[in-house]
Amino acid sequence: MRKAHDPNFLKNDQYKNASNLNARIYLHAQFSTNKYGWPRFVFDFFAPLPADARILEVGCGPGTLWVQNEDRIPSGWDIILTDFSDGMLKDAQENLKAMQRPFKYQIANAMELPFEDATFDAVIANHMLYHVPDRPKALSEFRRILKPGGWLFAATNGDKHLSEIEQMLFQLDPDNPNNVSKMRQNAVDFGFETGQTQLAAFFSDVQLHRYVDALEVTQAAPLINYLGSMTSKSLKSKQVRGLTEHITQSLIRDGSIHITKETGLFVARRE
Repeated sequence: MRKAHDPNFLKNDQYKNASNLNARIYLHAQFSTNKYGWPRFVFDFFAPLPADARILEVGCGPGTLWVQNEDRIPSGWDIILTDFSDGMLKDAQENLKAMQRPFKYQIANAMELPFEDATFDAVIANHMLYHVPDRPKALSEFRRILKPGGWLFAATNGDKHLSEIEQMLFQLDPDNPNNVSKMRQNAVDFGFETGQTQLAAFFSDVQLHRYVDALEVTQAAPLINYLGSMTSKSLKSKQVRGLTEHITQSLIRDGSIHITKETGLFVARRE
C-alpha cells in the first residue's frame, strides 16, 4: 500500500497533529499570489446553503476553513467537524475555541461515517479524497448521509500542482520511493483530470471551479520547513544544508522562487 493511502502512516506520522499541515499552510498563506485566500474562495460556494444548514466537514484538519471565514458563518448552521486523527481534531478544537460557536467534533473514517441517512445539507472534503484507500466507498457514504438536493464540496489539485516542490523533495530525499511523483500521484488518484468521473458515479451536475494562484517564495526557511513536513524520516543535516544553500542562492539571483499551483473545488449535488 502506498503511504498516501496507508491509514496508519497518515494517522500516526503525517497527520498525528497539525504540525506538518501547518508548515504547508504557512507557506501558502505567506507567498500565494492570489490574495483572496483559498478558504474564502471555498466558502463562496456555500452561498446556496440554507440558513439552518447541517454541515459535515470530513478531514477538517486544523479548522482553517472556519477560522478564515469566522465573519461569514450563519448563526443557524449546525457544523460537525470530523477527522480520523485525534491529534488533528484536538488542534482544530484549540484553533476554534475562541470563536465561541457550538462546533461539534468527532473522530470518523470517511469510509464508515457514523451518521444517519439523509441528514446533512452539505459535506465538505478539502484535499483529502486522494488519501482515501476506497474512494467509491467514501463517496457512497457522502451520498448516503446527504439529503436529496444536498451539496458535496470536494477540493483537489491538478497534475502540475507544486511540481517544483516535488523536484526539491526528490533532491532532499532521493532514496525515498514515496517522494517520486508524490504530488502527481495524488492528482492521478483524485485530481482535476480524474475526479469528475469518480464523482459522477454518485452525484449529479459535477462542476470543477479552478482557483488561479501560484507561489512566489522569497524566504528559504518556510520552504525548507514545508519540504521537511513532506518526508517520513529524519533528514540528514548535510542534505538540508545543501538544499538550503541552493534555495538561498536562487533567491539572491532571482529574488523569488516560482512554484506552480493547480488547485480547485468540485461542486456536486445529490439527486
